Amino acid sequence: MIMADISLGPSLICKSFPLSFSISSSPNLLLFRFSSSSSQISRSLLPKSMANPQESPSKNQIQPSLLVFSGGTAFNGVVEEMKKLTTRVAHVLPVSDDGGSTAEIVRVLGGPAVGDIRSRCLRLSDESTSEALAVRRLLGHRLPLDGAQARSEWYDIVEGEHSLWNGVSKPYRETIRAFLAYFQNQILRRASELFCFSNGSIGNFFFAGARIFFQSLDAAIFLFSRVSDIPSESLVLPVISTNDRLTLGCELWDGTIIRGQNEISHPSIGSTQPVDKKGTSVPALPSKIKRIFYMSSEGRNLLHEVFPTVNPSVLEQLSKVDCIVYAMGSLFTSVCPSLVLLGTGEVISLRSCPKVFLLNGSHDRETNGLSASGFVTAIADALNRTYGDSQNCLKNPPSQYVNALLVPKDGQIPVDAQSLSAQGIFRVVIVDSIHDPKVGIIFNPKSLIQALADLITEYKIAHSTEV
Repeated sequence: MIMADISLGPSLICKSFPLSFSISSSPNLLLFRFSSSSSQISRSLLPKSMANPQESPSKNQIQPSLLVFSGGTAFNGVVEEMKKLTTRVAHVLPVSDDGGSTAEIVRVLGGPAVGDIRSRCLRLSDESTSEALAVRRLLGHRLPLDGAQARSEWYDIVEGEHSLWNGVSKPYRETIRAFLAYFQNQILRRASELFCFSNGSIGNFFFAGARIFFQSLDAAIFLFSRVSDIPSESLVLPVISTNDRLTLGCELWDGTIIRGQNEISHPSIGSTQPVDKKGTSVPALPSKIKRIFYMSSEGRNLLHEVFPTVNPSVLEQLSKVDCIVYAMGSLFTSVCPSLVLLGTGEVISLRSCPKVFLLNGSHDRETNGLSASGFVTAIADALNRTYGDSQNCLKNPPSQYVNALLVPKDGQIPVDAQSLSAQGIFRVVIVDSIHDPKVGIIFNPKSLIQALADLITEYKIAHSTEV
């Protein structure tokens, strides 16, 4: 294979600097307003990279380390801004997406869904040179919706004749083409399945080819990270490291069972059609979601619950990062799938550090009717596995999982302060927001990252005064 002589670069494992913090438990809810032009913490107390996140941190500075639970869409919008604060971030992503281009790959080739992982890797990729931009443009490209046009364009790409290859040097070209060709070979070996290239993601095809070649999702992420030149201290971690197909299920409070992430969150007509993330064009769920779990993807008993093992690297990072973040996005299908796995709640509950929940700016199909405390309850129930196997349930209060809430200004989710206080959550920060025409109110990225920087520094200062 062409890849044999290609150096994949240094290891992606980063060294963290764990800090232990004490948590204040004021009897009153502390409500702060935060904008990009103001902060409640004196800038003179902050490390340079945290006092002014607009400036990229230098390698000589000790950057804060974070772990972020998210999906592949909502948090992408703040990744660029976060790089200015720190690149020491472990991005934990689910592997159960079954919509769009990912669904077609899983249908024909099996294996875990890679769409969310590919999306985050692209956001983290280098943009400092013309070649880096060319590689990012190639791996971020989607084929046309028309099936015939998509197939024709795909052949031009895999044969190296498409204009997307312009600006990509021979070593990168040969490496990327090798795995695209391997993906094509796997498709041809299953010709009876009639693979549909409509709206297909070139990055997903490259990722799938690498995963199948190496028989390792971790190896595929490593290769993608090297090709797209992601900083070595930035980790992209599948919450479950597997080569098997995983299916998400949910149980509603009326007893209904729904199979598949796409069916839960944003049902669409045709697996390759773009999904409606906002959910305005899909019918409401007949009842609120009670719990999220994993279901068997093989055999006859497709409603059978299964219990996959959490990626050990996730638990390792959880045990030592300076801050844990539950990102905005699809609460039950993007964040909770990473929380329900055995061991995750146990580690988080024992950590003394900022545990920050980023509240959505608007409701979606999964969360209609929920208040801010309802979102927190969903996080706690997932980590406690409240409605799962009674032998594996935890009974920790929400405050052991969430101790700060960041809220976008003018958001639609009611912030029920009294209920939050009853949950033991006394720190609520209102952050500047912007209006996105596609999804509505979202965090202002600059203000959000500054708010996170201030929370981390507050804990650091509180800890240093106690030592």
